[in-house]
Amino acid sequence: MSQLLIRGGRRLEGEVTIQGAKNSVLPILAATLLAEDQVVLEDCPRLRDVDASVRILRSLGCRAEWQGEDLLVNTAALDRWAISDVLMREMRSSAIFLGAILARCGQADISYPGGCELGPRPIDLHLAGLRDLGAEIREEGGVLRCAASRLTGREVVLGLPSVGATENLMLAACGAEGTTVIANAAREPEIVDLQNFLNACGARVSGAGSSSVTVEGKRRLHGCAYRCMPDRIVTATYLCALASAGGEIRLKGGVEGHLSTLTALLREAGCEITSDRAGITCVCRDRLQAVRPVRTAPYPGFPTDAQALLMAALLRSRGATVFEENMFENRYRHVDELTRMGASVRVSGRVAVVTGVETLQGAPVRCTDLRGGAALCVAALAAEGESRISAVHHIDRGYEDIARDLRALGAEVTRTETEH
Repeated sequence: MSQLLIRGGRRLEGEVTIQGAKNSVLPILAATLLAEDQVVLEDCPRLRDVDASVRILRSLGCRAEWQGEDLLVNTAALDRWAISDVLMREMRSSAIFLGAILARCGQADISYPGGCELGPRPIDLHLAGLRDLGAEIREEGGVLRCAASRLTGREVVLGLPSVGATENLMLAACGAEGTTVIANAAREPEIVDLQNFLNACGARVSGAGSSSVTVEGKRRLHGCAYRCMPDRIVTATYLCALASAGGEIRLKGGVEGHLSTLTALLREAGCEITSDRAGITCVCRDRLQAVRPVRTAPYPGFPTDAQALLMAALLRSRGATVFEENMFENRYRHVDELTRMGASVRVSGRVAVVTGVETLQGAPVRCTDLRGGAALCVAALAAEGESRISAVHHIDRGYEDIARDLRALGAEVTRTETEH
């Protein structure tokens, strides 16, 4: 089992290149099933969730192999349409394969996905949308058996702007006859990146980034070489790390436009942030100030994935900040671990109030989920003494090498392996 040892109290200074986006590359890996050819994903991030997606592709008969920093995927030999329960349980986003398999094979068998335990994240919207396109779906013993001898394009209205449902419908619609319009679609930058990838393969998709996405189906897709967008939540992590520890850092490839709600709050707290086409520079000289209430919401609102990160950055702020979590029920599981460091956080239902303290103390803490684990790293950078962070496998789901990156920014971080 891996642990991170972080000695806090050091101001950060340095530069790091932001990795490719986890939440972009995963749906793109599912989308490779639509191109019966080789796809080269350039500088693909090496993450646990990427490894899980690769295992799914291989289980379906596809080839996937690393060539340096690039991931080469060839789905020409696809000959299966069922994903085992073991593979499905490895990550939440495994459900994204459903739309692509249906479009390619006309049938699919999957179980419900796994991943971080953040409360109910049902795939009902996915299933309802696929049924609207003509899929027949029934549940047998925990397995979803899906059949679609013919998918037909139409307008599909989502009850909520779900990212996963939008992506699944985009992939399924590529195999549908006619035109599909996805109304109340999610607007995240990762949706735009999926559209760009599909169009690079010969699809005709438009509207991503708005609330209406249009897909013209039944176009033969081909392989391509593609580099996915930089990871905006990794960018958020290192901005919050700087806000927590102080100093000056440069994040190459970071796109402030993807994080404007976060950077606005960091500026309010006292950070100086500038950006250009090459990246983001952040300076923090003094102790932070509390900020106005933070309410998570679908993009372009404040991202739920950045809630724990900003909370960790504000643990030593002057004043109190109110957080309201509107996306997932169990997004405050990291709070108990932060209090081990001396943080003052009160939680009541969906609301958490962070009252800044003078000092934090290093402590043994345990990752509860992906972003909560990264938040512990952010807090540890400002704590006096050493923090030992265990269950790092959660962090590995979304960060290629968080210890390497934090060291590049001047932090004192080591990764150790233990037997238990």
